[in-house]
Amino acid sequence: MKIGCPTEIKPQEFRVGMTPNAAGEAVAHGHEVIIQSGAGKGAGFEDADYVAAGAAIIDTAEEVFATADMIVKVKEPQAGERKMLREGQLLFTYLHLAPDPEQTKDLMESGCTAIAYETVTDERGGLPLLAPMSEVAGRLAPQVGAYTLQKANGGRGVLMGGVPGVGPAKVLVIGGGVVGTHAAKIAAGMGADVTVLDRSLPRLRYLDDVFGGTFNTGYSSQGLLAEHLTQADMVIGAVLIPGAEAPKLVRRAQFADMKPGAVLVDVAIDQGGCFETSKATTHADPIYDVDGIMHYCVANMPGAVARTSTIALGNATMPFMLALADKGWKQACADDPHLLNGLNVHAGQLTYFAVGKALGIDVVSPQLVLKG
Repeated sequence: MKIGCPTEIKPQEFRVGMTPNAAGEAVAHGHEVIIQSGAGKGAGFEDADYVAAGAAIIDTAEEVFATADMIVKVKEPQAGERKMLREGQLLFTYLHLAPDPEQTKDLMESGCTAIAYETVTDERGGLPLLAPMSEVAGRLAPQVGAYTLQKANGGRGVLMGGVPGVGPAKVLVIGGGVVGTHAAKIAAGMGADVTVLDRSLPRLRYLDDVFGGTFNTGYSSQGLLAEHLTQADMVIGAVLIPGAEAPKLVRRAQFADMKPGAVLVDVAIDQGGCFETSKATTHADPIYDVDGIMHYCVANMPGAVARTSTIALGNATMPFMLALADKGWKQACADDPHLLNGLNVHAGQLTYFAVGKALGIDVVSPQLVLKG
């Protein structure tokens, strides 16, 4: 198979879809790998690294899209990239379609087959291709939140760990999954007073057993959330419904009861955001103010630490990428129901229920697509 990896063009996106190691593995499996010149530079990989791994370097994205049977990326294809997709071509990347009707429409019209990293599952019900970026984003969230909390950036001017005689920042983490757990660990490690809210008692028991008194936990309800919002210096939104649009858990009306200069970090922004006032921002202009509450809503947070993120993502995607290349997408998905869960679009049809529900589009069962 001809596997193509273009340079990411989303603003301030420095990751790359394939590492030289992944390219080398694909070449060793007998595939042809085509990398756009400069694609890995933001993550610290030079064209020579890919050439040494056996890949070919091509100058333009147009050539990559025109040549490759499978396109491997990081972020969802931008409008110009979607025009280059063609019928029968395989796209393997993050998609986040639920809050993005334009992308969904373009992918369906292209006739391509699109498999989304964020909906591929594992035998435990986890999301193995989302998890590494969730880990990175979770660990980044307190870091960027602490920066936003500084007075010069519009925040309350509160130090995360306080100092002797002055209490630490109060950090509320909504959601105790991968993002929330890593966010709570780092925030607590910075000395903050951290509380994690979740609606899964087994998950809360797990967090309590593993982390003990490192941070507090609470069973999430509207009342308890409202109570903690009034006390929080920082709120990290870490909720996820796989493939679906994130629920809006904090309303603008609640800002009046919050501390002026409190910070909201919305890690769920890729799925539409979990705060009513969230809108996607970039690393170039990450922070905005609504009613005195500071918002950090960068849609590609892991792109800030592109080398760590690229290697972590490549470690997770490589086995699936190789399976798709070795077997073709149909056989690979037939052999692995967890990979089949990643199928979002095929030949003009939407194949992921949560996206269809969010956008009001009819959905075809992926199992039927395999049989077709």
